[in-house]
Amino acid sequence: MRVLITGIGGFVGSRLARHLLDGGDQVSGTYINSLAAIDGADLHEADLLDRAALEGAVEAANPDVIVHLAGLAQIGEAWKGDRMPDYFWVNVVGTENILAAAAGRKVVIASSADVYGLVPEAEQPIPESRPISPRSPYGLTKAAAERLAFAHGNAVVARSFNMIGPGQSSGFVLPDFAKQLAGIARDADPVMRVGNLSARRDFVHVDDGAAAYRLLAAKGEPGTAYNIASGRAFSIDEILRRLMDIAGVSARVEVDPEKFRAVDLSLLQGDAGRLRALGWQPLRSLDDALSELWRSLPEP
Repeated sequence: MRVLITGIGGFVGSRLARHLLDGGDQVSGTYINSLAAIDGADLHEADLLDRAALEGAVEAANPDVIVHLAGLAQIGEAWKGDRMPDYFWVNVVGTENILAAAAGRKVVIASSADVYGLVPEAEQPIPESRPISPRSPYGLTKAAAERLAFAHGNAVVARSFNMIGPGQSSGFVLPDFAKQLAGIARDADPVMRVGNLSARRDFVHVDDGAAAYRLLAAKGEPGTAYNIASGRAFSIDEILRRLMDIAGVSARVEVDPEKFRAVDLSLLQGDAGRLRALGWQPLRSLDDALSELWRSLPEP
């Protein structure tokens, strides 16, 4: 299978590239700015807002399927007035550009569990059949991208719940926790500054997520949405405690109001029944992901 990955240098994109290459697939990808070579993959510099560049990348790669992972993904940042327009341009217009550049080829679109919005706990885990009702600017951009994808008729939508593991950039909760704990381990102020710890989320190891995207590229049905979810939810507080145990670091926890989002959904837990029906199941545990995240940090 020939696969073109947009955002190949990102957290999920880089792991997906390695997963595909290890399985014998041909891999190419788009990136912006600088990117170190990915052994075995052909790279094409192309901004999502430059349709001509995307068309050139698709023509050069001639993929069987495109996995569209590029975009802006920090939910909290999307609330900022100076950043909100960027999220709509990149995530919505950028998605339309890649769908057009695909010229009828199959596309797997990375969406988000955030499109579901506020769902009563009694109605969770959330199935894909539930109507979407986003409550954040980021969720709105993903919902709009989904509508564009379904309108084109050649796209599969992957609603990803929280992917975690080594390589995730700062600005996301777990890398930020790990960075703070590493600082404390180096004799910094033994205080963890945190936001809302009561929110519960469904966490998926990034390598299980990569396997899900590969499966959807091969077997996903265009016009259909699939959840990538473990089916279990953990509070952010429990995640922090587990990470502290793995790190062997004790710290005092203090709430920082600046770290709270304008809207923070209390629970997001997914039902991945459609994906499991294709043969997918998560193989790695939450503690596997946390341990790998901690071990990936630079030595003090």
